[in-house]
Amino acid sequence: MRFGWVVLLMLSFPVLEAVGIFWVADTIGAWVLLWLLLAVIAGVTLIRFERVAWGARMAFTMQSGVNPMSSLLASGRILLAGGLLVFPGFISDVIALVLLLIPGTWDKRKTDPLRPANDDAPSATWEQHTNVAPKTIDGEFKREPDDLQR
Repeated sequence: MRFGWVVLLMLSFPVLEAVGIFWVADTIGAWVLLWLLLAVIAGVTLIRFERVAWGARMAFTMQSGVNPMSSLLASGRILLAGGLLVFPGFISDVIALVLLLIPGTWDKRKTDPLRPANDDAPSATWEQHTNVAPKTIDGEFKREPDDLQR
């Protein structure tokens, strides 16, 4: 029975949360209800935001050439933190805040030399522009009607 301590901790976690709520309520009074309500609102908001931002984060990760598992772990970490904030209690709120304070994975993004929109290099000064191809090509265009393109 290797995982006996894990099972015992999982089963005793709600009891520890209830004891923590009663202990903090005895200390600060009815402000506990406000704390728990704000934590639930923050958790639901975090989950809803991450549900929307997940697709953009995955697309950006795939375009920048980084391992998509790092983006999945970042999204999972944020969703887990939101779920812990929804769960009433102070121990779960502290765990959620620790999960949210872990540094993100966005600093591992690589620049793509073929995409000027992804260019993070500082622009050259006027003196450095000799014999350097411009990064942006300016020009004019004329739209052709669809029937002429066939």
